[in-house]
Amino acid sequence: MKTRKQMMEFIQKQKTAFIGSVDEDGFPNMKAMLAPRKIEGNCFYFSTNTSAMRTRQYENNPKASIYFYNRGRFKYEGVMLTGTMEVLQDDDIKREIWQTGDTMFYKKGVTDPDYCVLKFTAIKGRHYCNLKSESFNMEDFPLP
Repeated sequence: MKTRKQMMEFIQKQKTAFIGSVDEDGFPNMKAMLAPRKIEGNCFYFSTNTSAMRTRQYENNPKASIYFYNRGRFKYEGVMLTGTMEVLQDDDIKREIWQTGDTMFYKKGVTDPDYCVLKFTAIKGRHYCNLKSESFNMEDFPLP
């Protein structure tokens, strides 16, 4: 098993994250997203549209997962984290993770009502590498 530091370094190198939600019929839904804008402890912050279908799904059911992977020439590695997703409208966190090019998606800037932040809090996870999988609880996986 990798250390938490190694796992976080792996996650931070990935340019894409897959986020999972649960729809109104109880089925899992998956979507590719840009990498988290901020990672703090067990929390991962993403920017998205307030009007997005996924945002409504998280408001109705906060159960969520995120997945990061790297497919190399001879090695595949993946980390799945499960937990909860909150939809944040707080101006401070919106400003904190805002990036210059975001006006392409949110025409009115950081105060655009269609701009919100998804905050994922990991509870447990599973790591796969070299044909081996291992599950872990975040509480047993202390911060460095």
